[in-house]
Amino acid sequence: MSGRDGFGQALHAEWTKLRTVRGWVFGLVAAALVIVLMGLFAAAASNFSCSGPDGKPCAGSTPPLGPGGEPVVDNFSFAHQAFTGDGSITARVTSLTAVSAADDQAPVEATQPWTKGGVIIKESTTPGSPYAALTLTGGHGVRLQHNFTGDIAGTLRATPSWLRLTRSGDTITGHESADGATWHLVGTVTLPGLPSTVRAGLFAASPHHEVVTESFASTSGMSYPTRATAEFDRIDLEGTWPDREWTGDDVGDLGGPVDRPEVGFEETGDGVTVRGSGNIAPVVAGRGGLGRTVEGRLVGAFAGLIAVIVVAATFMTSEYRRGLIRTSLAASPRRGRVLAAKSVVIAAVTFVTALAAALITTPLVRAVEVGKGFFEYPVPTATEVRVIVGTAALLAVAAVLSLAVGTVLRRSAGAVTVVIVAIVLPYILAIASVLPTGPSDWLLRVTPAAAFAVQQSLPEYAQVTADYSPADGYFPLSPLGGFAVLCGYTAVALGVAFSVLRRRDA
Repeated sequence: MSGRDGFGQALHAEWTKLRTVRGWVFGLVAAALVIVLMGLFAAAASNFSCSGPDGKPCAGSTPPLGPGGEPVVDNFSFAHQAFTGDGSITARVTSLTAVSAADDQAPVEATQPWTKGGVIIKESTTPGSPYAALTLTGGHGVRLQHNFTGDIAGTLRATPSWLRLTRSGDTITGHESADGATWHLVGTVTLPGLPSTVRAGLFAASPHHEVVTESFASTSGMSYPTRATAEFDRIDLEGTWPDREWTGDDVGDLGGPVDRPEVGFEETGDGVTVRGSGNIAPVVAGRGGLGRTVEGRLVGAFAGLIAVIVVAATFMTSEYRRGLIRTSLAASPRRGRVLAAKSVVIAAVTFVTALAAALITTPLVRAVEVGKGFFEYPVPTATEVRVIVGTAALLAVAAVLSLAVGTVLRRSAGAVTVVIVAIVLPYILAIASVLPTGPSDWLLRVTPAAAFAVQQSLPEYAQVTADYSPADGYFPLSPLGGFAVLCGYTAVALGVAFSVLRRRDA
């Protein structure tokens, strides 16, 4: 009982110290203001312009949304018919190739890993509508994909490959075959609310060919449109197909650049050839995108972190500088209790301050961005809460780390420098593309800066080739894994600080 009372008294004493020193209070208020103001400034300074050919408004600045509410790319060539009720579509893919055209250069072979050609059942030709597709890809074999984020791997990887989609109500089943006789189940998916009559047929798509060059202090890239050519035969339609002939559409056609490869379809003697560009996939956030993320609104957190580090370090080092540590230890002879009380107070106050700043910043910056025409990457409420609370927790644990380092070094400048070098510097080097992706990922695995992974809100998609780098908001560790790295460093630093405080003279 007395132990609890003693710790309570120590907590009260440390809280009194913190709130009565104006410099510390101003420092924490400054940290909160920096988080809010930097977020607002970044949003206010961001603009984009978009114009189409011949002065017409450009399309596609805001992507369509998929069935799950996520922004998507839904652009492909589609040879389709009306399909009513239950039944199936079967086709053999005899060839899948792609070419790339850049400006006035001659087309070059550029089959992408996610070049696609296959059979598809889609609610309508409206971009973003539900679908299920069984497709042969350029580098990942047969895949059953649905509603943009679903992806199931098959076993076949070469042409010719037989593909079959079977519909039973809202359930779509995909089968593959190497010979058209023995069929293997790829998977089954459900498209809730699928209408009785849908569009189904053959499709082709090929994403841009991207070349990224990384070097020290710079990253550059070029992107060219590509065109896939998928050839089909042995086409078999089961069920009710009232059209009885193919209709061609370039789904999601945005007009595009003048050098965009020609797309479309043609019927051959015993089959169909489809040529298409684009992709059917979720949009991936990137530096050049027009979308905004919840963590992007908290861009000021790293600057607020610097103010927190200074306050937390001086919360301990000032007592050594002024000789007050002797008074503190005399009032509470159990030195570990003093360190624990200081840690709890600085962590709690920092967490509440940062949480309030994040809760204010997020809706304010969102309003500015929406007013400027940016679209928002939607995330589940739980993810947004995790980003906001996680940011506050990151600053709180970093404050404890700074306090522990200050206890060991007893010098404000040294403690602040060590913690900034350990947390802030690796983060800036990684997100500013000063280092290539490999070294950046390494820094965000082994340094306390790994904790910034707690801010990542968007997932990586295995079926989308992209530069999933820290500069684009993607971290090498999971949110909890990255935060655990910072907690580990802090626990070690507290252990060393406790040992030093016990053994060294005040």
